[in-house]
Amino acid sequence: MTLDVAIPDAVEADVTYLLDNGQRPANYAYPPPPGVPQRTGVPDVRRVQIRNARRLPGPPALDTHGFERHAQPTAVTDFSSEDQIRTVYYREAEAIIRQATGAEKVVVFDHTLRSSAQDRGEAVREPVRYVHNDQTFVSGPRRVRDHLPADEAEARLRGRFAIINLWRPIGSAVESWPLAVLDGRTLAAEDLVPSDLIYRDKVGETYSIIHRARHRWFYFPRLQPDELVLLKIYDSRTDGTVRLSAHTAFEDPTSRPDAPVRRSIELRTLVFYPA
Repeated sequence: MTLDVAIPDAVEADVTYLLDNGQRPANYAYPPPPGVPQRTGVPDVRRVQIRNARRLPGPPALDTHGFERHAQPTAVTDFSSEDQIRTVYYREAEAIIRQATGAEKVVVFDHTLRSSAQDRGEAVREPVRYVHNDQTFVSGPRRVRDHLPADEAEARLRGRFAIINLWRPIGSAVESWPLAVLDGRTLAAEDLVPSDLIYRDKVGETYSIIHRARHRWFYFPRLQPDELVLLKIYDSRTDGTVRLSAHTAFEDPTSRPDAPVRRSIELRTLVFYPA
């Protein structure tokens, strides 16, 4: 891919953390009841430097940074087709993640379409504009029990497993509201605040993130539809491997006023490693 020489080594932009006030926040995954806010918790907006990950001497990697980029086109021709996503795209994702991680089994357990357009509709969500991680050290193992038969789940939980998201642009390069990813090496346990994610039929748990000066942010400018980013959401390994990262959409100050709408798809996967 030919990169625009005007793309900088870094940009400065605002990202929204959680203010540490000792309270547990909650976020509704659907329109909340009347009078109830969509999201609780006090936002803490910080201006940060977000570095161009394409300019790093060595590419970021899942186990050392918590994220990595791949160039891999897709055979999907219509991302509005639920059938194409579940048959073609799920199979592609499983193969990509097995190759990237050496996993012996990959289970895609859901996906989300996103758009920064105002007329999204209920099936397409807006980009998430606060710093978060999709699972916690409590909810990660719970996902295995949710999506595997009981006997297999208990056996898999005795070995190494991870939750990895696969994030891809749809239709055009991402210029507006790109994805910023936090270097997992700069994230510590005291930065993580368990937060309720409320669905119509259950309550999940995610991490909101408290700002720290040590945090280092990266992004891949002008990410193309034939590229993808893998995000480490959870890892059961505790030997110093990066166990998770965090991410957010951000308003890129270099984005053109007439930049196309940001459209993307993310898959969430359980990844099981050989014994």
